[in-house]
Amino acid sequence: MFQAPKQEKHIRTVLTKGVAGIGKSVSVQKFVLDWAEGKENQDISFIFPLPFRELNLKEKGTQSLTNIISQFFPETKKLNLKRRNQFKVLFILDGLDECRLPMNFEGNETLSDVSSPASLDVLLTNLIKGNLLPSALIWITTRPAAASKIPPDCIDRVTEVRGFNDAQKEEYFNKRFTDQNLASEIIYHVKKSKSLFIMCHIPVFCWISATVLHNILEEKRNNDLKNDQADDASKTLQESNTEDIPKTLTQMYTHFLRFQILQSRRKYDGEYTPDVSWDTDAILSLGKLAFHQLERNNLIFYDTDLEACGIDSYKASVYSGMCTQIFKEETGIILGTMYCFVHLSIQEFIAALYAHLFLDNNEKSVFVQDPTEPENKNEAMTDLLKTAVDKALESDSGHLDLFLRFLLGLSLQSNRLLLRGLLTQYDYSDQSKKEVVQYIKQKLEDNLSPERSINLFYCLNELNDQTLVKEIQTHLSKGSLSSSDLSPAQWSALAFVLLTSEEEMEEFELQKFKKSDECLIRLSAVIKTTKRALLNDCNLTDKSCPALATVLGIDTSLKELNMNNNNLQDSGVKHLCTGLKSVNCKLEILRLSDCGITEEGYKALASALRSNPSHLIELDLIGNDPGQSGVKELNDLLLDPDCQLKTVRFLGPAADEACQYVTEIVGKNPLFLRELNLSEHELGDLKQLFPLLQDKHCILSTLILSDCSITEEGYKALASALRSNPSHLIELDLRGNDPGQSGVKQLNDILQHDSCKLKAIRFLKSPAAQEACDYLTEVLGTSPLVLKELDLSEVKLGDLDGGKLSALFMDSHNKLEKIKLNNCRLTEKSCSVLATVLSSKTILKEVNLNNSLLLDSGVKKICEGLKNPVCELKILKLSDCSITEEGYKALASALRSNPSHLIELDLTGNDPGQSGVKQLSDLLQDPNCQLKTLRFLGPAADEACQYVTGIVGKNPLLLKELNLSERKLGDTILNQITALLQDKHCKLNTLTLRKCGLTEESCSALATVLRSNSSLKELDMSNNNLQDSGVKKLQSGLEDTNCTLKKLRLSDCSITEEGYKALTSALRSNPSHLIELDLTGNDPGQTGMKQLNDLLQDPKCQLKTLRFLGPAADEAYQYATEVQGENPLLLRELNLSLHELGDTRVNQIAALLQDKHCKLNALTLWNCSITEKQCFILTSALKSEPSHLREMDLSGNKLKNTGMDHLCDVLKDSHCKLERLRLSCCYMTDEGCSALTSALKSNPSHLRELNLSGNELGDSGVKSLGDLLMNPQFKLEKLHLCECSIKEKQCFILTSALKSNPSHLKELDLSRNELKNTGVNHLCDVLKDSHCKLERLRLRYCDMTDEGCSAVTSALKSNPSHLRELNLCRNELGDSGVKNLSDLLMNPQCKLEKLHLSECGITYKQGLILTSAIKSSPSHLRELDLSENQIKNTGMSQLCDVLKDPHCKLERLSLNFCGITDVSALTQSLTNTKALQFLKELDLTNNMIGDSVKQLIDVLRDSNCKLKLNREQPLCRAATKHTGGAVK
Repeated sequence: MFQAPKQEKHIRTVLTKGVAGIGKSVSVQKFVLDWAEGKENQDISFIFPLPFRELNLKEKGTQSLTNIISQFFPETKKLNLKRRNQFKVLFILDGLDECRLPMNFEGNETLSDVSSPASLDVLLTNLIKGNLLPSALIWITTRPAAASKIPPDCIDRVTEVRGFNDAQKEEYFNKRFTDQNLASEIIYHVKKSKSLFIMCHIPVFCWISATVLHNILEEKRNNDLKNDQADDASKTLQESNTEDIPKTLTQMYTHFLRFQILQSRRKYDGEYTPDVSWDTDAILSLGKLAFHQLERNNLIFYDTDLEACGIDSYKASVYSGMCTQIFKEETGIILGTMYCFVHLSIQEFIAALYAHLFLDNNEKSVFVQDPTEPENKNEAMTDLLKTAVDKALESDSGHLDLFLRFLLGLSLQSNRLLLRGLLTQYDYSDQSKKEVVQYIKQKLEDNLSPERSINLFYCLNELNDQTLVKEIQTHLSKGSLSSSDLSPAQWSALAFVLLTSEEEMEEFELQKFKKSDECLIRLSAVIKTTKRALLNDCNLTDKSCPALATVLGIDTSLKELNMNNNNLQDSGVKHLCTGLKSVNCKLEILRLSDCGITEEGYKALASALRSNPSHLIELDLIGNDPGQSGVKELNDLLLDPDCQLKTVRFLGPAADEACQYVTEIVGKNPLFLRELNLSEHELGDLKQLFPLLQDKHCILSTLILSDCSITEEGYKALASALRSNPSHLIELDLRGNDPGQSGVKQLNDILQHDSCKLKAIRFLKSPAAQEACDYLTEVLGTSPLVLKELDLSEVKLGDLDGGKLSALFMDSHNKLEKIKLNNCRLTEKSCSVLATVLSSKTILKEVNLNNSLLLDSGVKKICEGLKNPVCELKILKLSDCSITEEGYKALASALRSNPSHLIELDLTGNDPGQSGVKQLSDLLQDPNCQLKTLRFLGPAADEACQYVTGIVGKNPLLLKELNLSERKLGDTILNQITALLQDKHCKLNTLTLRKCGLTEESCSALATVLRSNSSLKELDMSNNNLQDSGVKKLQSGLEDTNCTLKKLRLSDCSITEEGYKALTSALRSNPSHLIELDLTGNDPGQTGMKQLNDLLQDPKCQLKTLRFLGPAADEAYQYATEVQGENPLLLRELNLSLHELGDTRVNQIAALLQDKHCKLNALTLWNCSITEKQCFILTSALKSEPSHLREMDLSGNKLKNTGMDHLCDVLKDSHCKLERLRLSCCYMTDEGCSALTSALKSNPSHLRELNLSGNELGDSGVKSLGDLLMNPQFKLEKLHLCECSIKEKQCFILTSALKSNPSHLKELDLSRNELKNTGVNHLCDVLKDSHCKLERLRLRYCDMTDEGCSAVTSALKSNPSHLRELNLCRNELGDSGVKNLSDLLMNPQCKLEKLHLSECGITYKQGLILTSAIKSSPSHLRELDLSENQIKNTGMSQLCDVLKDPHCKLERLSLNFCGITDVSALTQSLTNTKALQFLKELDLTNNMIGDSVKQLIDVLRDSNCKLKLNREQPLCRAATKHTGGAVK
């Protein structure tokens, strides 16, 4: 156990895990016995067994390790532990799960002296960590749940006691009973319930099962022999005892408890009855102890624990004596007495029984601590069971799992019957049971660990619920699992079904279920029970490997694991290795072929197998990539004498055969070689070598196969191998072989592969050719033999002479057809080398010398080669080579000498001069000349040249103007045209591209032209959807100083405000050239046009013509500018009132309104003699662009009903946002009014002001208007219906409508309508409404008497806070009207600012009442009109008191025709008061005022107040001279 493998660290501390009762303590005892008897471990001098159950009694106080040992083993008192190097010591710390010490490894102080006193916890943690007695061996035993108390770095090895396997279970029963028939029957019954058979891996459970089944079967045999004289009650009990063979854990333990109690009664009391006499108090006491200690996870109890449960030492002895198979008393080696249940599972059963007894006695759950009222029995039971489920799932260690199974099992009446006399017998309702079952199923849907899930299925089994299990069994029988998406609960059910299946699973094949990581992880508990796990080809990744590592790390029966063809990678293998390292791992065969494993994974496997070398005999790694050292790592492992590995498979059968073949030739394993030389061996098609080369385990970097008679087929095989394994070979020698045409191509293709690392392939025999090839390979980094094109751009040919280069080109392996020497400054010598190549017999077809500084001298050297008849060059590219006239002449001469091969000559970017062009033109006329393409222009420009020539029939290089309008050019063609425009051969001045479908990309291309071409002066891009983005692209060209464009047309290009800004910015940056800009038909937004208009003011700007509008709109623009004196396009309001427009002007204005540059919000055409026909023209224009207009006044025009119909078409439009509409005196009747209101109904939400004054609305018109007013979407604020012939009846219709929707109206004018008192009374209903917010009310000339006036003022009194203006002129107020009006004015809520009461028949007395009211609250009133009332001097005096008031802020006072003769009092009131600070106008016309007016004029002379007097008065005329016209 403490023996370490080679190259591993010393094993000092071993942790042995195992469930309760599995045999850990027995293993310790056997170990000590074998040592003591001299059979084993004789290298150990001293063994000190220190059980934690006894150490717990020493937890208080301090002592040294030496003292502890001497207390436990007094005979060792003289032992000097400090001489530890002289002998080996083993400490056995048995039962870590029983430890009640904190085990504070992090917090405890360090201690190294065995004689220094410290707490027991400090001593033990330092002993385990190796601070105390570092040479001592430590063996710790524990249940798995407590293993985490020890930090992993303190443990060197973990072992596990697994208990009985299936064969050992049967062996136990066979040995237990001498009667083999009885043993077989017991084995039969145990195996019949898989859950019970699984539990039999614990020896104690085998004993319990044997005890119970033996008892039941014996009783059954005895009952069969008895006669039938027993009474019915006895029969019933006997049947329950004998016929119900336990099928569940609860039944088994219930029978066990009954049997032990019966045995105790028979032994001590002599009772032999079949019924049990229960000692309820004893069971309650033991149950309480069991339950509360189980909650604390304690298995061992001390006196203090028993006392807490009401058990004294006497009772404890009695219990242990009476129930020796349930509860026992133990005495330690040295220290005091301890107690425990015979096995943890018995403690868990007794704890569950206690929970039910507690519920019976207290009618509440044992988990409820606080005192509560008793619950309904069913509800209390359900609450208990649900709480127990939750608590069991909360436990990471699972220490409440069995308790939960027992608790649920004991809730069934069938089990409670066995405990009659102890547990209450009552029917736990089916509904409550279903509720608990459903609760457990819900928990199974959570992401639980496999252990927790499976335990919940055992719980369902205890409750006799098999629904989930049957559901999965149906899937299994149908074979539909692989295609089903299972829930977490169904996965758990599947694991449970497989684990509890009666058939033994020798082999687990994942493909039968589902190919996924999830499936493997969910079923990992099943894999533990099988011998072979076939997980190959299941789409597994590294995610599933931790679960598999856990399986491998425990003592399972798994011998073979097949993971072939899964993408595990190194990360997954490293996880697996943690399991392979474990001493518990007994795996013999591991298959990992094609799992994406590299060098790191191989190293991890080698390390793991060194740690645990004794079991694995076969390892398959075919199809992985071991890297540089992976294979060596595992091969070195095979040399380890401890290693049992017999087969490590890296290669497939064919590759393995090839490996042996090569090994015979070279005497070494080729898998370890970096260089392999098989020269002069007849290999032919390479079939013998091919499989080895393609395997990734072959890591050759150099392969020499010269003179091996390799054929074309061999080259293909070699290429195929390099495709499969491309990453290692860097040098390949194939000299002296014949690859043929396709062989070279195969290898050439391989070199193009990104993963190919091949740097050198040798084919050539000629030293000169090889020298040229090596030189070029060094320069290019690639062999020219694998190229069809030799690119030496920007590289000098250097000292390479023509002969060597010619030798290379003439070799049969050479496939070069093109030479490229771009961007080179070629010397005369370099050109001579090229001439030599051209003069040789080669397959060279193309030479590209573009952008190389040849000059004429270099061209002349090359021409020497061109003249040679051997030269079969077809294409010669010499663009941008600085060739001038002389070079052109040399080329023409050479091509005349050898005219039959060259078909393409590119001279783009050179300057041939006049004679050079002529030379080449003459050459083209030569009948022997094969030249098909002579190129001056770049590809794009040349395409454009051909395209344009095809359209216009002329070469565009000879044109000054080009029109391509209405041709869909597309980005490609336009890019070509821009390339043409930029070429210096192109001399175009004007380019027209109207309706060409130009895009943003097109604008980018044209901007490039504007930046680089100085010849273009006029560009027309109208009628293209350029939008702002396109204009912004153009901006970069326009603002460039190289741009000399004079005219730019962009009409109808969908340009908005942003585009206008971009143009303005560009023209400010470069203002000196553009003289004409056309933007007709675009939409400039709010500020676009102003931006460009401001630009015109810039003195640097040369722009003479800036066109926004079409001809008709432009005429209107000129006319409006003349009338208003401002540019109408910059205005928001256009007022042409009192101008007789006529048809022509109306048409022009209509055109202006339709243009997007026009942003008018208000249009006033009052009294412009507009006819019905002209109205149609205007409204048609407004229909096309209705969204800007907010205000329109067409008053005083004879529109009539027909014109109104035209206007309605605009109003109906949902885009119409009109807010103010004035149509007074438009000769409209009820028909026109109905049409208008109908239109507004369809689009009601924007209008705020409507003026229909002076039109005969009629009944139907008023009715339609009323319907409109009732619309909740109609939010009219001002309604003017002055002089509309509205009568009382019609007034009722209107006011009814206003009553239904009164909250928006702020201003109402019903003047000059014969409303009379009745109509006014209708109106009052609206005014009284608290929702009415009316601020201005005009009721002049409405034929009201004092009754009507009184009604109005009375209504206003009830809702006074909003009204700001009231006009009741020319109505008879009477006393009551005046009185109510006065009350209104005195109301502190009244905020009236304007009051018009002219011609209201106000008497002197009524005047006093009014002025008195005004005096009481003068601060709000700003305007007062009392004209044509008999105010006289006395009333004037009353008004003067108002003016004197410091709160008075009156601005206008009208007292026209009021019978006033003396204004002395007025003068006095205005003197030295604040009144003059506010008063702006005083009207005293039509009063016969005497001399007193003079003083008034003097007072007003220096004020802002305007005084109105009769002109015929002499004083008035004189005053005018002195006041400078302030008096009228």
